[in-house]
Amino acid sequence: MKNQNTWNIDPTHSEVQFKVKHLVISTVTGSFKSFEGKLETTTDNFDGAKASFSIATASVDTNVADRDTHLKSGDFFDSEKYENMTFKGVLKHVSGDDYKLVGPLTIKDITKELELSVEYGGEMVDGYGQTKAGFEITGNINRKDFGLTWSMVTEAGGIVVGDNVKLHLNVQLVKA
Repeated sequence: MKNQNTWNIDPTHSEVQFKVKHLVISTVTGSFKSFEGKLETTTDNFDGAKASFSIATASVDTNVADRDTHLKSGDFFDSEKYENMTFKGVLKHVSGDDYKLVGPLTIKDITKELELSVEYGGEMVDGYGQTKAGFEITGNINRKDFGLTWSMVTEAGGIVVGDNVKLHLNVQLVKA
């Protein structure tokens, strides 16, 4: 049996971002400032690695305090009741540096299967002797599938918040 390796997310060198349409004419970008996760693997190329990830919903940041307060409310994340959104999945090698990350995402007690595209950025040893690996992860979800259903229509008939949310994570892992 091969050795099991654990790789922990380095939060100081990682970011979790999302983009959603506002009034269908512009895009709002936000991020989450508090998250943790890891990969556990027995292979050298991460194929079959088990991923787990947790994001603190109250750490949402769109650079607009009032909007962030609304996102933390019951209209969206309900951060007091649902402190974290979670993902557990398996990393599957596709070809070259391309992988798929497949598994259940849970937001507000609603769980849906999710498939994310992953680009492996490489592996190296840093100046402190730590082995690090980098990944860029992208995908889309429909916010309403997860109970984030608040909506408003303008007087002109425009939708205030789009349903499609683009996910973009840049993740640096440290081998434990």
